[in-house]
Amino acid sequence: MIDTPPEVRIEEVLFTLALPEDARREVEAVLAPTRIIFATPDDDATIRKALETVDVAVVQSDIDERFLAGPKLKWVHCGHSGLTKSAMPGVFEKGIVVTGSAGRSAEALAQHAFYFALALTFDARRLIECQAAHIWRGIPGYDERLGLAGKTLGIVGLGHTGAAMAALGKAFQMNVIAYTRSARADTPPNVDRLICADAGGSLDTLIEDADVIMLATQLNDETHHLFSAREFALMRPSAFIINMARGPVIDEEALTAALRSGAIAGAGLDVFDREPLPPDAPIWDAPNVLITPHMTPALPDRARRVIEILLENIRRYRAGEPMLNQLTSRDVYSKRV
Repeated sequence: MIDTPPEVRIEEVLFTLALPEDARREVEAVLAPTRIIFATPDDDATIRKALETVDVAVVQSDIDERFLAGPKLKWVHCGHSGLTKSAMPGVFEKGIVVTGSAGRSAEALAQHAFYFALALTFDARRLIECQAAHIWRGIPGYDERLGLAGKTLGIVGLGHTGAAMAALGKAFQMNVIAYTRSARADTPPNVDRLICADAGGSLDTLIEDADVIMLATQLNDETHHLFSAREFALMRPSAFIINMARGPVIDEEALTAALRSGAIAGAGLDVFDREPLPPDAPIWDAPNVLITPHMTPALPDRARRVIEILLENIRRYRAGEPMLNQLTSRDVYSKRV
């Protein structure tokens, strides 16, 4: 007979994640008989007082230094996916488990990346300009352009969003190369070639071979300015780079220079070093760049996905099982723009 480990008790929870009333009742029922302290994200007084006693927190976005001071806090779940601001060195020093909601928008983010890829490939901006000016076939050499089919897609980061990008890449009949940090025995679905950093693989191989590079990696100390002047020099002059990760994964100044010099053909950017992107930021006026304001249309079931991830992590926490979307010490981000 196998002994079942005792359930980990959740004594008291701080809850700032906004949920519809029916979903809130569902979470309350799962947590019962745990005491829950509800607060809005801007209710600093309630949050600070609650953190003196709670052992678990479910929050709207990221955590800050207030949470590191919580004497009993053991686990924090964040209601969004990118946990860069939460990946403070103190989190790992104190041994706080931090999880997030990665996967809630993966397919939408992948579609957003292909919006950029298609718009750059088809030169959507100039086509719209020609339409506005009533000019028929006004782009020289357009009949020599090639679509995405047969080209090589390079994906950096193979989590939920990277996997969704790979699926769309195969749907567009592209050759898909993926680069990931951790070594794995199998090649994931929709990936033709997998390059693993921990197994000695080099990102340079992907950069040199790809016609379209999509960034879907976490931002941490290892990936800060992962793409800078050296990497842009390795890219094909006809290649595009698309950033759906976090702004500082790209050295924005080096990207601006690469676009202006023609070292690369174009870029699609949804994230930036500083957000909102300042009106005087040079990247606004770089040639052949498409910019969106860190905003992607949501999936119809995104809210439900957030709830399902939370409920599953409550179950796993109580059972002492590995958690979904948990930060590790390799995710630490000590650099701040």
